[in-house]
Amino acid sequence: MQTSLISNRINANDAQEADDILRRCVHCGFCNAVCPTYQLQGDERDGPRGRIYLLKQLFEGEAVTQKTQFHLDRCLSCKSCETTCPSGVKYGRLADIGRNVIEQQVGRPWHQRRLRQLLMLTLPYPQRLKPLLRVAYLLRPLFSSKLKNKLPIQRPCPVWPAIRHPQRVLLLEGCVQRGLAPHIDALAAVVLDQVGISAVRQPNAGCCGALNYHLSDHNGSLNFMRRMIDTCWPQIESGVEAIIMTASGCGVMLKDYAHLLREDALYAEKAVQFSALARDLSEVLRSEDLSALNVTPRKLAFQSPCTLQHGQHLNGVVEEILRRLGFELTPVIDGHLCCGSAGTYSILQPQLSEQLRANKLQHLQNGQPDMIATANIGCLLHLQQIVDVPVVHWVELLAEGLST
Repeated sequence: MQTSLISNRINANDAQEADDILRRCVHCGFCNAVCPTYQLQGDERDGPRGRIYLLKQLFEGEAVTQKTQFHLDRCLSCKSCETTCPSGVKYGRLADIGRNVIEQQVGRPWHQRRLRQLLMLTLPYPQRLKPLLRVAYLLRPLFSSKLKNKLPIQRPCPVWPAIRHPQRVLLLEGCVQRGLAPHIDALAAVVLDQVGISAVRQPNAGCCGALNYHLSDHNGSLNFMRRMIDTCWPQIESGVEAIIMTASGCGVMLKDYAHLLREDALYAEKAVQFSALARDLSEVLRSEDLSALNVTPRKLAFQSPCTLQHGQHLNGVVEEILRRLGFELTPVIDGHLCCGSAGTYSILQPQLSEQLRANKLQHLQNGQPDMIATANIGCLLHLQQIVDVPVVHWVELLAEGLST
């Protein structure tokens, strides 16, 4: 693709990156075939190829309009297109650069601005989110059925195991998951302990920065990243072997620190080391002897989150672990497509999100599984709202037979 980007629309570093990405695109359209929103809408502007043209026009100085913003807002950032693209177009990064430019030049209606501000002021901060949740649970009897279903199922949280093994990893608890489902990380720590790995906690690490980044608050996001590195650095220096997240959405962001902080003179080198240590839980457990886990094999549908299969390129890793442990995994049609959660997408784009969820649940339940497992807190909460089959994080299955 021929380009002619102008310097007053985009900073030099982003301009060079955007130009490199755009020049890779050969307009083949393979991306549209795997794009969830294009499949629903049938509009070229709601597929990666059309959005790439909109972004090219934006970077070349054409008028920035709310229409461009509208179609970029409808993108899930699922990166299914990247997995399919034969030319290696990093569409997700291009979209992030474009959204940031548009956010600075196109105004939003006041209610959209307030909602986005509210999300950024609450979700990344467990100390703010938890009191709101306590109030919500107290008022739950007064809610409509639909609103009741949006509240996560509360589960008991086991005691975090003591540090007793030479092999240590840093297990980050994040923000949203720490507020809504803290038992997931505690169970992961129990499972790791059982296989001979001690999980170190870092309670003050906070948010990884993903939420702000995808809401085009890049400065706020970078500050979260710097704080994360500063907080975790003593553990890195002490020799932890990996930095683990059980939420795949956070994991893909941690692995991107090296790229996103590459121009920061104070943090670039640390970010490279940090990202090199970042691992999804499945990457650690796949090489361990799991025979000590007393699991109860069942018929299971696994929903592989976009951030796991397209973001971290770990499609099939969790599935192989579950099969090793005796679970029967049912086939899932269109398993590459997003469930519609996509961070705050289910809040900001509820109609499209609900359509995608309905399609995903139909495909997940086609094989009549006993339960559905996933690897990301957003997907878990989104799916369990309207389905009778239990939806769990996959680590819950590994911890069932352990003393917690």
